[in-house]
Formats: sequence, structure tokens, C-alpha cells
Amino acid sequence: MERTLILIKPDAIQRGLAGKVLSRFEQKGLKVAGIKMLQLTDALLKEHYAHIADKPFFKGIADFMKSTPVIACAIEGLDSVETVRRLCGITKAREAQVGTIRGDFAMSIQTNIVHASDSLETAKLEVARFFKPEELFDYNLALYPNIYSTDELKG
Repeated sequence: MERTLILIKPDAIQRGLAGKVLSRFEQKGLKVAGIKMLQLTDALLKEHYAHIADKPFFKGIADFMKSTPVIACAIEGLDSVETVRRLCGITKAREAQVGTIRGDFAMSIQTNIVHASDSLETAKLEVARFFKPEELFDYNLALYPNIYSTDELKG
């Protein structure tokens, strides 16, 4: 099973959408392996957004991401990275398909409800960035036999 990271962003917190966002992943059959609310710091944001930290628009992103706490979730399941990305929809939310989280709840590139890891390699780094090993839980979801075939569970 893969693990990936989602961050429920300040716009979702302000709009009271955190539960609806998290429920989308659970309804799909993905498992929450870790969850916590935290206030992001400049240092953590510079590390997390290192690929854009030198861009002129970074300050606006950092200010937005620090405007309220966020909810970090480690999400687990078969092909979870790609599955989560499909559920979220494209980054430019007003162009995201209806039925996706961003397509249903957002209009912006920045205030687009949720961050999701973009690859398995990134997911591993991001989960480790936001969660200590003891904050992640390995348990069998009782619904697994109704979510995956027996062969998928063995793999």
C-alpha cells in the first residue's frame, strides 16, 4: 500500500469544508494512516515549497498557508498517490472537473482547498516531513475486503 500526503488548506478550514474534504478520501476507500492539525512555519513552508521558494509569488503563498492552521493527513491505499490526485482535480480549480474536490469547492490556483503529493517519491518525503513515525498507524481497515479484491490485498 502506498502512503501520500494531503494538506487541507486554510480556505477549506475557513469555509468549514475539512470534514467534507476528508470524507471524499474515506468514501473512495482510502485509509487515514495519520492526521493532525498544525500551524505551518516559515521554515517548514520553505522546505515544503523549495521548488518555488525563490519565486516572487512565494510570499503570498506562505502568508496564505500560515493564515490558519492546516490539517495534514497521511492517506493510504493501492495507488494512493494517483488516486488522491484524481480526487483532488487539477490545480487551477475553476477548470477542475465537477466531481473533484477542487472542481466542486474552489475557483483559484492558490486557494484550491487541498494540497496533494505529486509523485510517490514526493509523497514519501512529504509524509516524513509532516509526520513522525509514531504518528503514523498501520492497521487493517475492516472494509478492505469490500474495497479491494483478494488478489489486490495479497499483492
